Amino acid sequence: MDPTQTPRVFSERYELNHLIARGGMAEVYRAHDRLLDRPVALKVLFPELSIDRSFVERFRREAQAAANLSHPNIVPVFDWGEDTGTYFIVMEFIDGRPLSSILKSAGTLSAERTAEIGAHVAAALGFAHKHGVIHRDVKPGNVLITDDSQVKVTDFGIARAINTEESLTQTGAVMGTATYFSPEQAEGIGVDARSDIYSLGVVLFEMVTGRPPFLGDTPVAVASKHVRDHPPAPRELNPSISPTFEAIILKAMAKDPAHRYATAEDMRADLLRFSEGHPVLAVSDATAMLAAAGVTQTLGAVGGMDATRAVAATESAGDEGDPEESSSNRTRTYAIVLAVLLVLLALAGYLLARNLGYLGGSPSFNMPTVTGQPVNQATNTLRADGLVVRASNQVSSQTPGLVLSTDPAGNSLVKKGDTVTLKVAVPPPVLKVSVPQGITDTTVANAESILQGAGLQFTVAYKTNNAPKGTVLSSDPASGSKVNQGSSVTLTASSGPANVSVPSLIGQNQPQAGALLGQAGLNVGNVSSQPSTQYAAGLIIASNPGTGASVAPGSSVDIVVSQGPPPTTTTTTSSTTTTSTTTPTSSSSTTATAPHLKH
Repeated sequence: MDPTQTPRVFSERYELNHLIARGGMAEVYRAHDRLLDRPVALKVLFPELSIDRSFVERFRREAQAAANLSHPNIVPVFDWGEDTGTYFIVMEFIDGRPLSSILKSAGTLSAERTAEIGAHVAAALGFAHKHGVIHRDVKPGNVLITDDSQVKVTDFGIARAINTEESLTQTGAVMGTATYFSPEQAEGIGVDARSDIYSLGVVLFEMVTGRPPFLGDTPVAVASKHVRDHPPAPRELNPSISPTFEAIILKAMAKDPAHRYATAEDMRADLLRFSEGHPVLAVSDATAMLAAAGVTQTLGAVGGMDATRAVAATESAGDEGDPEESSSNRTRTYAIVLAVLLVLLALAGYLLARNLGYLGGSPSFNMPTVTGQPVNQATNTLRADGLVVRASNQVSSQTPGLVLSTDPAGNSLVKKGDTVTLKVAVPPPVLKVSVPQGITDTTVANAESILQGAGLQFTVAYKTNNAPKGTVLSSDPASGSKVNQGSSVTLTASSGPANVSVPSLIGQNQPQAGALLGQAGLNVGNVSSQPSTQYAAGLIIASNPGTGASVAPGSSVDIVVSQGPPPTTTTTTSSTTTTSTTTPTSSSSTTATAPHLKH
């Protein structure tokens, strides 16, 4: 924005500060919410979209749906509206960088960091899907990373307002979006939550390889590749990627939605398993699919192709190539598989005979069943039988430290020196979140709303303070502190100033009384006067409220001022004259003297 221009204010509340980003449908500004005195992100739609009434109606519905999503990994929508024909959305201001910017500077991320970020994005998608909101535009530009590594997903459901089929003809506006389209989006057919899973798979692909899977000169060209082409294997572009993580990416990117993860929660669980070094479902699912197709996968590969890549190749084989060539390829593949199976069968017979003692070696015995035992007890039992014990953690609701399963299972034939892997229960990982900014020096109601949006609980304690009643003074933990998601934050709020005691004003003159009241934070109220034989004229003889009374700061105290002694009457009697003399009040300067009587 031009600093010489007066900042634009939307709805007489949101004052634009500066431009943050420009996208295919809107500009995003940092703005100041004058009402709640906090920074916000204001997304202002381009004018050409605002004149399309059907778009505006779709936009309104989706903005309302997104505003109902409250999750630590989702950028909350605070408000939306229209100002002089321009439509806008008000969101929480996130002080961080979009993932697209991080990838541009870093090139690639490690599989471990990619899995960590991906798990947070999947958590956001899973929460939205449960509430009936499909993102439809999962891409690095809509994933924000804060300085303390929090992951926030933005723009939920807004892409639905755009007509995808028409937008594909706009080469500049949606090239980035088409890069992450699911095949069903590219074909313009109905989408469900699995479309977001595909797009997240594309994002993970780019994070570990440094490029998206499909490239093209136009959005239409890129979209068509999502429908027809098989993506390159991530390990062909980056050999350091593990086969396990490659399996997760390729399962998420399956052409057929039925072959992807069924839910975003399932994908998040697999990413967490990978992060913790546990087996992932993507590999076992691919193996099961090959078995169902009549191809048995043994020892992780057949002819150099792992299970997940074989499934992906099988998916694309039905759509491409000459039928005679495909038939020849299948015959050759089956021949290779048959040969491998015969070799493995012979190997299995040899190993079985050796285990039974027919070909020498240690005698076999039934392995003890230790499932359900504490890991230390199970380890001692197995080692006593000459077995090598390894333990791996598995997230479970069972008591931490208990053995959930063993590999091999109990009662399996083993011999001394064999390795037994124990799956040991560990509690689910606790998601850490930051106590948000903006919860102090504001109202209790506003602070509670911000904490709820961050997935935190709260309690409120009040104490006397000169701040206005209901103002949040502090929080425990303080803003920026890392806490467990769902934990409670204690807000300390002002209950208003404490009461003060009325000072003793009796016997003071009015200026002195006014000074004493001012020192106590009180005001002089009504002033009245009455005669007093105890106090001289002009001195305070009483106050209301009285001395020592507890009153609120700023209260008024009425005072009563002495007029001096009341008037007196003297009567002198003579034989001829009676003279009545009245003693004047203190306010009179005239003195009456009774006459002397003559005898």
